[in-house]
Amino acid sequence: MNKPRYLPIGIQTFEKIRVDNAVYVDKTSFVESLVRNGKPYFLIRPRRFGKSLFLSTLRSYFEGRKDLFEGLAISKTETEWKEYPVFYFDFNVGDFTTEENFRASLSKKLSGYEEVYGFHGAENFADRFSDLLKSAHEKTGLQAVVLVDEYDKPLLNAIDDQNLVDAFRKILKTFYGVLKGEDAHIQFVFITGVTRFDKVSIFSDLNNLNDISLSEKYSAICGISQEELEENFVPEIELMAEKNGYSKEECLAELKKNYDGYHFSQDVQTDIYNPFSLLKAFSDLNFGSYWFATGTPTFLTKMMLDSDFDYKSLEEGVEVSIRTLENYRLTSSQPLPMLYQTGYVTIKDYDKEFRSFFLGVPNEEVKFGLYERLLPLYAGYTEKSDNIEVLNFIRDLRAGRVNEFMEHINNIFAAAPKQTNQKQYELNCQAFVWLIFKLMGEFVLCEVQHGKAAYRVGD
Repeated sequence: MNKPRYLPIGIQTFEKIRVDNAVYVDKTSFVESLVRNGKPYFLIRPRRFGKSLFLSTLRSYFEGRKDLFEGLAISKTETEWKEYPVFYFDFNVGDFTTEENFRASLSKKLSGYEEVYGFHGAENFADRFSDLLKSAHEKTGLQAVVLVDEYDKPLLNAIDDQNLVDAFRKILKTFYGVLKGEDAHIQFVFITGVTRFDKVSIFSDLNNLNDISLSEKYSAICGISQEELEENFVPEIELMAEKNGYSKEECLAELKKNYDGYHFSQDVQTDIYNPFSLLKAFSDLNFGSYWFATGTPTFLTKMMLDSDFDYKSLEEGVEVSIRTLENYRLTSSQPLPMLYQTGYVTIKDYDKEFRSFFLGVPNEEVKFGLYERLLPLYAGYTEKSDNIEVLNFIRDLRAGRVNEFMEHINNIFAAAPKQTNQKQYELNCQAFVWLIFKLMGEFVLCEVQHGKAAYRVGD
């Protein structure tokens, strides 16, 4: 049996992965391509998809850490390895509970760079940032590199407080506006986030920002492709197959079913695996559900419930225009674009003539995880309550205890909060039953009224 290798689960620092000799999927060819074009870039990807690691890779490259890139794709073409002044703003960390705390957090980030390049007495964030870019250029003789990780984290944290969102947006708009005004002192800009909904308003002054989120060329910039999986994880695949009594081919099929299926461009031929779930599965040698354990935004599931979203439509796919995905706004009550941006649905097909996408759940892990999150909402449970124990339903039916099964459902209906809108109450009850049977792995149709669905029943 092969010995387990060091898998960088949760490690988002390129330097640590390389120094510790952890398994690394080489993404440096993308670095070379981005640097050659040199535009300010913007990228959204779901959480746990490797955005922070890629940004850390860019940081090491621009800091001239040639030693860390030995043996990687970019080492064959890069010859200069200059050490640029790098400004790295990581909004994964910070206190975003109040405007005062947010200001203090951003000020602390700037103060660290002012200790290196000097403080010139400016009071507001925009002027301080502007002074830093000029000073760094003057002191090093090289233009600055600006890397921003999770630009939208403060906004997402405050999503239930519109006044706080507006305050954060105002601060960030003036702060990022510096990137356009000080273009002469900037070599490279790369900004990442989970959502696109505030890109236009926050970066409106940065009109040359190149959004590569739906670019076919960069669709595999984060995550793991099928080719990368089979090239980089042979020992892990063999170990997992042996542990679970599968052939190599059966193990690959199970991995694909559970963790593959993401597409981030019109090219739906290139499947992308969720890297976090894949590494966790290899580490545990088990086909578990890992992505949802990292947290599900409460506002998202609540948005689905409040907007009467047709969750059942995700089974076959929902058509949306490219404009819907690109121009989403925080004030919108439609959850589908947010479901896409946060990774709960992905592109399944593309209609070239009408420039529209068909969205659906990417894989089994996400599908069942999403249904488990929706189930307590339709049953009237709070987020802090225990989830419904679906296994009890399965055991009752397998044992032929139909009366117990029905009694359990009736008790849940009786405990669910009644609503003034009787139709909505009935729809919620229908949703609950539908979700129960889907989580049991059954094929379910509700209120079939057209030929397409009727055909599928007998198919």
